[in-house]
Amino acid sequence: MARTFYITTPIYYPSAKLHIGNAYTTIAADAIARYKRLLGYDVFFLTGTDEHGKKLQRTAERHGKTPLEYIEPIVAWIQDLWEKLDISYDDFIRTTEPRHKEAVQKIIARLLEKGDIYLGRYEGYYCVECEAYWTEFQVVKKDGQYLCPDCGRPVQKISQESYFLRLTKYQDRLIRHIEEHPEFILPEARRNEMLNNFLRPGLEDLSVSRIDLDWGIPFPNDPKHVAYVWIDALANYITALGYMSDDPSRFERYWPADLHLVGKDIVRFHTIYWPILLMALDLPLPKTVFGHGWVLTPQGKMSKSKGNVIDPKDLIARYGSDAVRYYLLREIPFGQDGVFTVDSFLERVNGDLANDLGNLVSRTLALAEQFAEGRVPEPGPTEAQDAELRRRALALKEEIETHMDHYALHMALAAVLEFVHDVNRYLEESAPWTLAREGKERRLATVLYHALEGLRFVGIALRPFLPRTAEQILRRIAVYGDEERTGWSAMTTFGVLPVGATVFKGDPLFPRRNVAEEVAYIDTLTGALRAEAAEGASNSAAEERKAETTKHDAEGLLDIAEFRKVELRVGEIVQAERIEKSEKLIRLEVDLGGEVRQIVGGLYPSYRPEDLVGRKVVVVANLKPRRLMGYESQGMLLAAHAGERIVLLTLPPEVPNGATIS
Repeated sequence: MARTFYITTPIYYPSAKLHIGNAYTTIAADAIARYKRLLGYDVFFLTGTDEHGKKLQRTAERHGKTPLEYIEPIVAWIQDLWEKLDISYDDFIRTTEPRHKEAVQKIIARLLEKGDIYLGRYEGYYCVECEAYWTEFQVVKKDGQYLCPDCGRPVQKISQESYFLRLTKYQDRLIRHIEEHPEFILPEARRNEMLNNFLRPGLEDLSVSRIDLDWGIPFPNDPKHVAYVWIDALANYITALGYMSDDPSRFERYWPADLHLVGKDIVRFHTIYWPILLMALDLPLPKTVFGHGWVLTPQGKMSKSKGNVIDPKDLIARYGSDAVRYYLLREIPFGQDGVFTVDSFLERVNGDLANDLGNLVSRTLALAEQFAEGRVPEPGPTEAQDAELRRRALALKEEIETHMDHYALHMALAAVLEFVHDVNRYLEESAPWTLAREGKERRLATVLYHALEGLRFVGIALRPFLPRTAEQILRRIAVYGDEERTGWSAMTTFGVLPVGATVFKGDPLFPRRNVAEEVAYIDTLTGALRAEAAEGASNSAAEERKAETTKHDAEGLLDIAEFRKVELRVGEIVQAERIEKSEKLIRLEVDLGGEVRQIVGGLYPSYRPEDLVGRKVVVVANLKPRRLMGYESQGMLLAAHAGERIVLLTLPPEVPNGATIS
């Protein structure tokens, strides 16, 4: 029996259509699922929608509709988006489905019977936007208001009867599990955040019901109480498999999950509430919860109010689904935040896809049509150049697997593109057009055969990431559907293309785009995005001039209202490296408590990279990103200038990452 692999995305909240940042998780999950299938795993890939909760109920009311009337077209829109992006999910769970609601009520009944859910009274704060409960200690107090520490919006003070889940009972057991299973929470910065900011300081039992809400799943023993939306939503990962149903065979086959992919903002729910819920049910925990970063714009998070939301369907319609998939998977180091800019998107489309990949496919097949009558030629004797191309091709499979084993999707794609460059270099150095002119037919046949074989390797390697492009490449070299020649294990052998098979050039895979025209097009979609991107890319001199014009009062002092605009947060440097060709710049990865920022600073030679890792520093967290030596810097560290030496302002290790300084 094949090994199983169960992968999930979060289930999306259909209060509005998704943007490109929302699609990122599902595209990544699809690439991993496709890759695992190619390796021979029995894969089950789950996604869906989370359709209950006060936030959604209020949104529907504002539109004069019932919740279900409001969400139905949005859910259909989401399913259509996944189809357009070629998402190969095996099931789409909706929390309004009877199969889910019935199982959730059985879960609640079991936990009530065990005493792990009990009736009490909740007094504290609730954020409708995040559907999250907060204590007096956790909320942010600012200008007389109590704000959600996650989204910054005002919270509601609540005092009401509630059922509670005994988080405290399982806290120590969960800490031990995380410490003994370092792969349970990835990346490492997310694991440290959960341990240091939430678990070790101590949990409180979680309120898991509401009595002021009727859009949700009622408690089976007490119908005036509706299940807290996160308990309802998290259970989808097992209810979709048939847990507590008449047919639990799928649950028995695939649970525990191998990989929950979630955005970094919901890691806490998936690594504290969810595993404790499973412990209370006496079920094994998922093997890995991976909290990836956000897709940002130069303005920060995508928001309709900022005019910077990117509708993935608009990009798909113009550039194709694989261009969108490629950009998100290649541009963003998986686990970190990435910044979507018009320039970076067009650079990937025109550079990597049109100039490199598309050009290789077109030129190779055009040469075969011109010099081999559109057929795979029989190769002659080989030379050193051919042997080197074979060596690089046969190394590609292991390179990709190494990166994918660590969920480094961006590095796996980088390896494929590097091999594309190898084949392009091979053609340039072998110069088949010169061989044809000189009448060296045997050598010409060898070169064309090796280049076509290179395309076969590229086509196979792209199958998890760019399924339509991979299919086109393999069709054009006459091997599509032949698993012996296009399966993952087929990358262990070089030289299996059928001699004499018909090949064809076809249309360009990725037509090169006019940058000015595409900028204008995307401007019409995003409004302020281009202007903000240009502002964010301004050079350091311009930034300094802007800083000198900061508003001062009549005495030349900074107004308190202006000072409050500066967001200072505690960060921990988790990685540091010198930037080549720069005398002073060091690239840092700084953990701000659930968010890892890339910050570039002129710290060398005052500090060596290895001296910086582990230091707690003060970060100006709300600066617009700017680019230094080709790297996006997403903040600034506070430091003093002591003569020639730079001295960072540091804090003791017990100060939690992400803490606000005021």
